[in-house]
Amino acid sequence: MTTYKELFGKYVQDLSTDPTDAGAEGHIWYNSTDGVFKSVVAGGAWSAGSNLISAMREQTGAGATQNAQLSIGGFPNITATEEYNGSGWSVGGTLSTGRGVGAPAGTQTAALVAGGEGPNSGTTATEEYNGTAWTGGGSLPATVRFNTGFGTQTAAVSLGGMQGPSPGARLASANKYDGSSWTATGSLNTARRSAATAGSQTSGIAMGGDTPPYSNVTEEFNGSLWSTGGTLNTARGFAGGSGTTQDAAIIFGGIAPPGPTTATETYDGSSWTTSPATLSVSRYGGLMGNTSPNTSTVYYGGQPPTTAATEEYNFTANTVIAGAWASGGALNTARRSSGTSSTQTAGLAFAGRLSPGSYSNATEEYNGSSWTSVNNMTTGRQGISGSGIQTAALGIAGENDPGVIPAPLAVESYNGTNWTSSPAINTARTDVAAVGSQTASIISGGSVSGPGLTATESWNGSSWTTSPATLNIARRGGGAGGIQNSNITFGGNSPTFSPVYTNVKAAEEYDGSSWTSIGSMNTGASGGGSAGATKDSVLSFGGETPSITSNTEFYNGTSWVTFPSMGTARGNISSGEGGTSTSALAQGGTTPSVSAATEEFTGDTTAVNVKTLTTS
Repeated sequence: MTTYKELFGKYVQDLSTDPTDAGAEGHIWYNSTDGVFKSVVAGGAWSAGSNLISAMREQTGAGATQNAQLSIGGFPNITATEEYNGSGWSVGGTLSTGRGVGAPAGTQTAALVAGGEGPNSGTTATEEYNGTAWTGGGSLPATVRFNTGFGTQTAAVSLGGMQGPSPGARLASANKYDGSSWTATGSLNTARRSAATAGSQTSGIAMGGDTPPYSNVTEEFNGSLWSTGGTLNTARGFAGGSGTTQDAAIIFGGIAPPGPTTATETYDGSSWTTSPATLSVSRYGGLMGNTSPNTSTVYYGGQPPTTAATEEYNFTANTVIAGAWASGGALNTARRSSGTSSTQTAGLAFAGRLSPGSYSNATEEYNGSSWTSVNNMTTGRQGISGSGIQTAALGIAGENDPGVIPAPLAVESYNGTNWTSSPAINTARTDVAAVGSQTASIISGGSVSGPGLTATESWNGSSWTTSPATLNIARRGGGAGGIQNSNITFGGNSPTFSPVYTNVKAAEEYDGSSWTSIGSMNTGASGGGSAGATKDSVLSFGGETPSITSNTEFYNGTSWVTFPSMGTARGNISSGEGGTSTSALAQGGTTPSVSAATEEFTGDTTAVNVKTLTTS
């Protein structure tokens, strides 16, 4: 009898703990602690990704990998493009012709969209994308909408769709693109609109669609002719699909009467298999880069209702746990506009406003699960900012009635037990952006009586020095990340505060001598939280736009992208030094009532997919 060692080249091991390496896939071991046999098994699963900047439906999608996607246009007549890098979405180039549901092809830096729908009308327009801007390409032979497609920018296929207003006849026609012009090719066997698609110009596939009714018919394209392929288990239209070839495809979501579905199916070139992996929310009319591998794809947008949700599919021995916000322990004292100097497991929250005209001097420390009240600050205030760590912090600036906190109380120092007065800043102000340590900090912006400031001051452990370098944009209530001579500030509002908000999207970097304007945020907000140990890896979360928001954005040193949203929209979050972009803490604020809630952000993690072996 053949042994396991002879088959797989390894013995069945006796282990007290499970392996953490995906290289253990297919190997069997005995877990002596649990008393069972186990193995690492590959499987498919959907996990949450970062939201689109704007909720969208019936857009067109393109992209050859999960980490390089385009959301193109949308209904009705949307011209916006958004780019996905695997972590979040950022603004791309603008279409010349707004449209939804056109034929997509290509990659994030070499994409194509042809045809598509406006309000009850179609278009012949083709546009090509170079990673920055859209330019016109060759026109389709006829006006069409609800068409779909696949391929590359220079070798694409557009298929099906309909002409004229609904309800209109479905089309069976197909056309091929060579990078400059479209020519007719073999027609579909079954006329349809809004089929899911995948593959290349010589090995493509159309899946389901509205015929009407919704179809379970698959058709395969060999570069000139269509032939019938395997039958879907769930008839559907307006679904997502992807795959590099016709014999390695995946379909997900869509309308499957009586309504939207979460179902996912995989194709091996002859038959469809229903996957145990399902979308978290039933939806249709979302998009994906349909030339992405069937083992690593992404689905974004859709309805109902119109959504910004993004989900990622992976077939792997690793279980992907997407970054997310989770509830933490509540503050003992609910407050807004407080200061912070925190990591996720060693937090510090101090001062803040309790209600109009009522200010707190309370201090609390966080151990990763709960807050403990410790010694109070000298002066209660709101609009205070913090720098340093839990046991060596500065509380800087702020205001209470009748105005900003003057010297010598403007700055207080915390040693882990008590607060003491520290040398004052040169310009008394509130709502500054602050980063650094107890012996090397920097503050910028803020305000005295409404208008934002550009002034910057640095702290050397004994005194504050006004820098000749000033912000390019006056702002108050902005966020910050980094260290004293290498930091970033962003957001806030300028030049006035309530009741008039002019939110700032622009960000600026400081190199120790000057401020330089850099890429703008997707959504400007003031009074949000921030976290980042370096200026090239920073989170911004929550704030007011002027309505309170749960938006989270990440700066990667080059551009801002969306990140998973907070569980609860809130503004006037604690301000100051606040952890890292993969391990952040947000506490207090307004929701719109004054809150004691805490949320913790943890970045993406992976774990091997360990399964217990059983007999049947």
